[in-house]
Amino acid sequence: MNNIPLVLASSSPYRRELLLRLRLSFDCVSPNCDETSLKGEAASTLAARLALLKAKTVAKAHPDALIISSDQVVEANGELLGKPGGHAEAVEQLSQLAGKMAIFYTSLCLLNAHTGQAQQSVEPVEVQFKPLSAATIEAYLRAEQPYDCAGAFKSEGLGTILLESIQSQDPTTLIGLPLIRLCQFLEHEGVQLV
Repeated sequence: MNNIPLVLASSSPYRRELLLRLRLSFDCVSPNCDETSLKGEAASTLAARLALLKAKTVAKAHPDALIISSDQVVEANGELLGKPGGHAEAVEQLSQLAGKMAIFYTSLCLLNAHTGQAQQSVEPVEVQFKPLSAATIEAYLRAEQPYDCAGAFKSEGLGTILLESIQSQDPTTLIGLPLIRLCQFLEHEGVQLV
């Protein structure tokens, strides 16, 4: 069943790089949808809702494809953190996370646009941040500029210097696309991975 087109509903270069590891042919399409959280929405619920919304949005233009989408939301001290978007917001986020544990909720959706069937999961990753000085935060942000990453850091890059530990079932989850779960979803759809 590898003749069914695969579409990654994302403009994230990190998700694209992760999906390339599976050596599958796919297209990338930016979902362009409203990612605003609803009042009182839990982090895991928001992540799941946004992944499904992204998949459904892209499916409209790709009705015969398998649509892969994902979203990531960080929760620390009961507060939701998304992508900072700029330097000042990134400083604020990392200052909030310094010395604390945060949970990164990475959602995954595989939508068969033809049948309308969606497989979904939300994978939590516990991240313990080191105590961080203002100078460390500033130096890190100047070096890496992770303004398009939830929580303002990249675990696959220099961001590891900010951490004490990571607890996860899948190392790709924190980067933004849980490949172990995605392989299970794709196999369920009949996609040959090797």
